[in-house]
Amino acid sequence: MKKGFLTVPIAIIIAGAIIAVAIVYSTGRKAVPPTDDGAAAAAESGSVDKIKAVSSKDHLLGDPKAPVKLVEFSDTECPFCKRFHDTMHQVVNEYGDKVAWIYRHFPLDQLHSKARKEAEATECANELGGNEKFWVYIDRLFEITPSNNGLDLAELPRIAEFVGLDRVKFEQCLNSGKYADRVRADLEDATNSGGSGTPYSIVIAPNGQKFVVSGAQPLAAVKQVIDAALKLK
Repeated sequence: MKKGFLTVPIAIIIAGAIIAVAIVYSTGRKAVPPTDDGAAAAAESGSVDKIKAVSSKDHLLGDPKAPVKLVEFSDTECPFCKRFHDTMHQVVNEYGDKVAWIYRHFPLDQLHSKARKEAEATECANELGGNEKFWVYIDRLFEITPSNNGLDLAELPRIAEFVGLDRVKFEQCLNSGKYADRVRADLEDATNSGGSGTPYSIVIAPNGQKFVVSGAQPLAAVKQVIDAALKLK
Protein backbone atom coordinates (compact mmCIF):
# COMPACT_ATOMS: atom_id res chain seq x y z
CA MET A 1 0.00 0.00 0.00
CA LYS A 2 2.79 2.38 0.88
CA LYS A 3 4.55 1.62 -2.37
CA GLY A 4 1.50 2.65 -4.39
CA PHE A 5 1.04 5.74 -2.23
CA LEU A 6 4.54 7.00 -3.05
CA THR A 7 4.43 6.22 -6.75
CA VAL A 8 2.08 9.10 -7.68
CA PRO A 9 4.03 11.93 -5.95
CA ILE A 10 7.31 10.68 -7.43
CA ALA A 11 5.75 10.57 -10.88
CA ILE A 12 4.52 14.14 -10.43
CA ILE A 13 7.97 15.34 -9.40
CA ILE A 14 9.61 13.68 -12.40
CA ALA A 15 7.00 15.12 -14.77
CA GLY A 16 7.51 18.57 -13.29
CA ALA A 17 11.26 18.34 -13.82
CA ILE A 18 10.78 17.33 -17.44
CA ILE A 19 8.44 20.26 -18.05
CA ALA A 20 10.88 22.70 -16.42
CA VAL A 21 13.70 21.50 -18.67
CA ALA A 22 11.42 21.88 -21.69
CA ILE A 23 10.64 25.49 -20.75
CA VAL A 24 14.30 26.40 -20.42
CA TYR A 25 15.26 24.67 -23.67
CA SER A 26 12.42 26.20 -25.66
CA THR A 27 13.75 29.73 -25.20
CA GLY A 28 17.43 29.16 -24.81
CA ARG A 29 17.19 30.41 -21.22
CA LYS A 30 14.49 30.42 -18.59
CA ALA A 31 11.94 33.16 -19.16
CA VAL A 32 11.44 35.79 -16.45
CA PRO A 33 7.72 36.11 -15.62
CA PRO A 34 5.97 39.49 -16.05
CA THR A 35 6.04 41.90 -13.13
CA ASP A 36 3.10 43.90 -11.83
CA ASP A 37 4.06 46.96 -13.87
CA GLY A 38 3.90 44.99 -17.12
CA ALA A 39 7.61 44.43 -17.65
CA ALA A 40 8.41 40.95 -18.91
CA ALA A 41 11.93 41.01 -17.52
CA ALA A 42 13.28 42.53 -14.36
CA ALA A 43 16.58 44.27 -13.82
CA GLU A 44 19.04 41.71 -12.54
CA SER A 45 21.93 42.30 -10.16
CA GLY A 46 24.31 45.23 -10.48
CA SER A 47 26.14 43.37 -13.23
CA VAL A 48 23.87 44.92 -15.86
CA ASP A 49 25.33 48.31 -14.97
CA LYS A 50 28.72 47.04 -16.17
CA ILE A 51 27.53 46.99 -19.79
CA LYS A 52 29.55 49.27 -22.04
CA ALA A 53 27.81 52.48 -23.02
CA VAL A 54 26.33 52.63 -26.49
CA SER A 55 28.64 54.54 -28.83
CA SER A 56 29.23 55.32 -32.48
CA LYS A 57 31.35 52.16 -32.68
CA ASP A 58 28.27 50.00 -32.15
CA HIS A 59 26.20 48.37 -34.87
CA LEU A 60 22.88 50.14 -34.51
CA LEU A 61 19.61 49.75 -36.39
CA GLY A 62 17.04 52.47 -35.89
CA ASP A 63 17.34 56.04 -34.67
CA PRO A 64 20.57 56.69 -32.71
CA LYS A 65 18.60 59.25 -30.68
CA ALA A 66 15.85 56.76 -29.77
CA PRO A 67 14.85 57.03 -26.10
CA VAL A 68 15.11 53.27 -25.58
CA LYS A 69 18.15 51.24 -26.53
CA LEU A 70 18.03 47.45 -26.76
CA VAL A 71 21.49 45.90 -26.67
CA GLU A 72 21.42 42.30 -27.91
CA PHE A 73 24.33 39.92 -27.36
CA SER A 74 23.99 37.20 -29.98
CA ASP A 75 25.61 34.10 -31.45
CA THR A 76 25.09 33.59 -35.20
CA GLU A 77 24.94 29.80 -34.81
CA CYS A 78 22.40 29.87 -31.97
CA PRO A 79 18.95 28.73 -33.19
CA PHE A 80 17.26 30.88 -30.54
CA CYS A 81 19.22 33.91 -31.76
CA LYS A 82 18.09 33.19 -35.31
CA ARG A 83 14.47 33.31 -34.17
CA PHE A 84 15.00 36.37 -32.01
CA HIS A 85 16.70 38.19 -34.91
CA ASP A 86 13.38 38.21 -36.75
CA THR A 87 11.60 39.37 -33.59
CA MET A 88 13.97 42.30 -33.25
CA HIS A 89 13.34 43.38 -36.83
CA GLN A 90 9.64 43.45 -35.95
CA VAL A 91 10.43 45.58 -32.90
CA VAL A 92 12.37 48.15 -34.93
CA ASN A 93 9.68 48.29 -37.61
CA GLU A 94 6.90 48.72 -35.06
CA TYR A 95 8.52 51.25 -32.73
CA GLY A 96 10.21 53.43 -35.33
CA ASP A 97 12.27 56.20 -33.76
CA LYS A 98 11.43 55.11 -30.21
CA VAL A 99 13.76 52.10 -30.09
CA ALA A 100 17.29 51.48 -31.35
CA TRP A 101 18.66 47.95 -31.69
CA ILE A 102 22.33 47.51 -30.88
CA TYR A 103 23.97 44.24 -31.90
CA ARG A 104 26.98 42.85 -30.03
CA HIS A 105 28.77 39.52 -30.44
CA PHE A 106 28.46 36.68 -27.93
CA PRO A 107 29.87 33.54 -29.63
CA LEU A 108 29.53 30.49 -27.41
CA ASP A 109 32.70 28.66 -28.36
CA GLN A 110 31.89 25.55 -26.36
CA LEU A 111 28.74 25.03 -28.44
CA HIS A 112 29.40 26.80 -31.73
CA SER A 113 33.05 26.79 -32.78
CA LYS A 114 32.21 28.59 -36.05
CA ALA A 115 30.35 31.51 -34.49
CA ARG A 116 33.44 33.54 -33.64
CA LYS A 117 34.73 33.52 -37.24
CA GLU A 118 31.23 34.36 -38.46
CA ALA A 119 31.19 37.32 -36.08
CA GLU A 120 34.50 38.48 -37.55
CA ALA A 121 32.93 38.16 -41.01
CA THR A 122 30.18 40.61 -40.07
CA GLU A 123 32.86 43.06 -38.96
CA CYS A 124 34.58 42.74 -42.33
CA ALA A 125 31.24 43.46 -43.99
CA ASN A 126 31.02 46.58 -41.84
CA GLU A 127 34.53 47.65 -42.82
CA LEU A 128 33.84 47.29 -46.52
CA GLY A 129 30.26 48.56 -46.62
CA GLY A 130 29.52 50.42 -43.42
CA ASN A 131 26.68 49.89 -40.97
CA GLU A 132 24.17 49.23 -43.75
CA LYS A 133 26.15 46.27 -45.13
CA PHE A 134 26.74 44.95 -41.62
CA TRP A 135 22.99 44.50 -41.18
CA VAL A 136 22.40 43.16 -44.69
CA TYR A 137 25.22 40.67 -44.22
CA ILE A 138 24.11 39.41 -40.82
CA ASP A 139 20.49 39.17 -41.99
CA ARG A 140 21.61 36.94 -44.85
CA LEU A 141 23.84 34.88 -42.56
CA PHE A 142 20.96 34.18 -40.19
CA GLU A 143 18.71 33.45 -43.15
CA ILE A 144 20.87 30.67 -44.59
CA THR A 145 22.53 29.10 -41.57
CA PRO A 146 20.88 25.91 -40.31
CA SER A 147 22.26 26.91 -36.87
CA ASN A 148 24.06 24.75 -34.31
CA ASN A 149 27.38 25.04 -36.15
CA GLY A 150 25.78 23.91 -39.39
CA LEU A 151 26.97 26.68 -41.70
CA ASP A 152 29.82 25.85 -44.05
CA LEU A 153 32.38 28.64 -43.48
CA ALA A 154 32.98 28.66 -47.23
CA GLU A 155 29.64 30.46 -47.41
CA LEU A 156 31.02 33.56 -45.68
CA PRO A 157 32.68 35.10 -48.77
CA ARG A 158 29.72 33.98 -50.87
CA ILE A 159 27.42 35.94 -48.59
CA ALA A 160 29.72 38.96 -48.99
CA GLU A 161 29.45 38.69 -52.76
CA PHE A 162 25.68 38.15 -52.53
CA VAL A 163 25.19 41.43 -50.61
CA GLY A 164 27.36 43.40 -53.02
CA LEU A 165 30.77 43.44 -51.31
CA ASP A 166 34.14 42.92 -52.96
CA ARG A 167 34.82 39.23 -52.38
CA VAL A 168 38.61 39.45 -52.66
CA LYS A 169 38.85 42.31 -50.16
CA PHE A 170 36.43 40.54 -47.87
CA GLU A 171 38.48 37.35 -47.87
CA GLN A 172 41.64 39.33 -47.17
CA CYS A 173 39.95 40.99 -44.23
CA LEU A 174 38.55 37.74 -42.84
CA ASN A 175 41.81 35.82 -43.22
CA SER A 176 43.73 38.55 -41.42
CA GLY A 177 41.85 37.98 -38.16
CA LYS A 178 41.94 41.74 -37.58
CA TYR A 179 38.56 41.77 -35.82
CA ALA A 180 39.22 38.96 -33.36
CA ASP A 181 39.83 41.51 -30.59
CA ARG A 182 36.58 43.31 -31.35
CA VAL A 183 34.62 40.08 -31.04
CA ARG A 184 36.48 39.15 -27.87
CA ALA A 185 35.68 42.56 -26.34
CA ASP A 186 31.96 42.11 -27.06
CA LEU A 187 32.03 38.65 -25.50
CA GLU A 188 33.67 40.02 -22.35
CA ASP A 189 31.07 42.79 -22.24
CA ALA A 190 28.32 40.18 -22.39
CA THR A 191 29.68 38.11 -19.51
CA ASN A 192 30.58 41.18 -17.42
CA SER A 193 27.01 42.42 -17.72
CA GLY A 194 25.45 39.13 -16.62
CA GLY A 195 25.11 37.11 -19.81
CA SER A 196 25.44 33.34 -19.61
CA GLY A 197 23.45 32.23 -22.67
CA THR A 198 22.17 33.60 -25.94
CA PRO A 199 20.40 35.66 -26.94
CA TYR A 200 20.98 37.94 -23.96
CA SER A 201 19.54 41.43 -24.22
CA ILE A 202 19.51 44.52 -22.05
CA VAL A 203 16.90 47.21 -22.53
CA ILE A 204 18.07 50.66 -21.45
CA ALA A 205 15.30 53.09 -20.51
CA PRO A 206 15.50 56.87 -21.07
CA ASN A 207 16.40 57.36 -17.39
CA GLY A 208 19.19 54.79 -17.62
CA GLN A 209 17.37 51.99 -15.81
CA LYS A 210 18.12 48.59 -17.30
CA PHE A 211 15.95 45.53 -17.89
CA VAL A 212 17.07 42.07 -18.95
CA VAL A 213 15.41 40.03 -21.67
CA SER A 214 16.71 36.48 -21.34
CA GLY A 215 16.42 34.13 -24.27
CA ALA A 216 14.36 34.33 -27.44
CA GLN A 217 11.30 35.88 -25.87
CA PRO A 218 8.26 36.39 -28.14
CA LEU A 219 7.41 39.80 -29.54
CA ALA A 220 4.66 40.42 -26.99
CA ALA A 221 7.06 39.88 -24.08
CA VAL A 222 9.71 42.17 -25.56
CA LYS A 223 7.09 44.85 -26.15
CA GLN A 224 6.08 44.68 -22.49
CA VAL A 225 9.62 45.52 -21.47
CA ILE A 226 9.98 48.31 -24.02
CA ASP A 227 6.63 49.86 -23.13
CA ALA A 228 7.59 49.86 -19.46
CA ALA A 229 10.99 51.38 -20.28
CA LEU A 230 9.45 54.15 -22.39
CA LYS A 231 7.59 55.41 -19.31
CA LEU A 232 10.80 55.91 -17.35
CA LYS A 233 11.87 59.38 -18.39
